[in-house]
Amino acid sequence: MSSQDKVEKALLQVFDTSDIRLDPASLQIYAKDWTTYYQPKASAVVFPRESAQIEDLVRLCQKNRWKLVPSGGRTGLSGGAVAKDAEIVLSFEKMNKILDFYEGDAQIRCQAGVVTQVIQDFASEKGLFYPVDFSSSGSSMIGGNIATNAGGIRVLKYGNTRNWVTGLEVVTGQPKRLQLNNGLLKNATGYDFRHLFIGSEGSLGAITEAQLQLTRRPLSQTVALLAVASWEDILEIFKLAKKSIDLSAFEVISELAIEKLCSASKIPKPLQTNPKLYLLMETESYQSESTPALESFLDEILTHELASDGSLSQNSQQAAELWSYRENISESLAPYKPYKNDVAVRPSQIPSFVRDLEQLVKERYGGLEVVWFGHVGDGNLHVNILKPDSYSIEEFVELCRKLDSEHFKIISKYRGSISAEHGVGLSKRDFLHFSRSSEEIQYMREIKKIFDPFEIFNPGKIF
Repeated sequence: MSSQDKVEKALLQVFDTSDIRLDPASLQIYAKDWTTYYQPKASAVVFPRESAQIEDLVRLCQKNRWKLVPSGGRTGLSGGAVAKDAEIVLSFEKMNKILDFYEGDAQIRCQAGVVTQVIQDFASEKGLFYPVDFSSSGSSMIGGNIATNAGGIRVLKYGNTRNWVTGLEVVTGQPKRLQLNNGLLKNATGYDFRHLFIGSEGSLGAITEAQLQLTRRPLSQTVALLAVASWEDILEIFKLAKKSIDLSAFEVISELAIEKLCSASKIPKPLQTNPKLYLLMETESYQSESTPALESFLDEILTHELASDGSLSQNSQQAAELWSYRENISESLAPYKPYKNDVAVRPSQIPSFVRDLEQLVKERYGGLEVVWFGHVGDGNLHVNILKPDSYSIEEFVELCRKLDSEHFKIISKYRGSISAEHGVGLSKRDFLHFSRSSEEIQYMREIKKIFDPFEIFNPGKIF
């Protein structure tokens, strides 16, 4: 009997044949995320339908010394969902039900495999709002959002995923099934293990269910796109905006990003001028379908010459069109096989951080194009390095990993984060010390030993 046959025979103790995949195509698809420079190698993919099956699977893993890689929508960019050492992929694709809606609490309970946009749409049908949003909402799953504490475009107003999780069900590596916090808004009874699992990248166990808080739905969202000459002017606008309008998003796009987008999409540039930076702002209204405060604020900005040109949406379609210039950048860059980083410093540090990194690239990596965009309102920048045609993928990744070590030294100088949104995974594991102390990393290792003593879940990730 082959090793694969032995794996299948054991898995059939827990799963139906239809919930096990061993074919090469499935092993390739489910063993990787959006990173492109790891060779996936899984031994099997399983599709549980209930939490009890995951407990049984963990017992099988203990007995057979197998490892598990939890898998959601696989939209991450850190290698966190990559299985490359013959692990079993634990896909939540079939645990995709919204289980309860608590109208009086404006909360839902759902399985980990529910797609983010399904939650957003469900909330909207109930006259409510789930505000965590990003370009991958149509394919990412809530379990993965929670495992990476996903942020996105409206963190400035609504915070990260963590802010909206009121309860979790998890299966640890012992295995133990735990109910954490049970949807309570107040619970002062010791350590809140819910928050350990949020952002744990699947390293402590499997998130199987979640309770999520919903909020009131804004009547409209108004978007402005401005032409701005410098990062310093961006920060000045941000400082003034926080005093006079209720921002829900504050995004910046570099001129190079817009050029690449418009070239790939064959669409005109959004403004007549060709600024160094494009600033996208959003405000929300709960009383009317317009936000006159934003219009008044834009007049002030243009009068003080902090922006040279601008466009203001007049309806939801125009708002979506302006957002498309931000949301479609990643797709337009895909042909360049970019090496991606998402980093964070305090918003006030962004101008000097950008200067330091651009100086480093110019002096030591002069042939590389760097495309900037990101959530400047919360200090999160996306750094995309485009592959020159003269480099093979292997040569390019090797060069970028070398750049990472110098890039992250700059991040460390600012006491920033080497990963703002996508987690540490495999990609940033060897660089974790630039953001976390040796003492912190050791505590992380000790915490993993408590919840996952046999090191079954997502081995080799984070540290």
